[in-house]
Amino acid sequence: MSYGQRRGGGFNRSFGPKPVEVGKEYEVEVTEVSRKGDGIARIQGFVIFVKGGNVGDKVKVKVASVGARFATAEKV
Repeated sequence: MSYGQRRGGGFNRSFGPKPVEVGKEYEVEVTEVSRKGDGIARIQGFVIFVKGGNVGDKVKVKVASVGARFATAEKV
């Protein structure tokens, strides 16, 4: 391996298309709670942190931001 090459894809690694979009609303079920106290839900395996969500909540959320590995959302 020459200088500058990295294993595992390096910085240009793509996580593919996201199953959610900023500003759109989705029905989700909160299955876990994060260390910060936000609910954790998933759509097609993609993690969504739900502000104020509790385990067992089935809620409609509006996506506030989408990152490479997770999204944040608020209850509607």
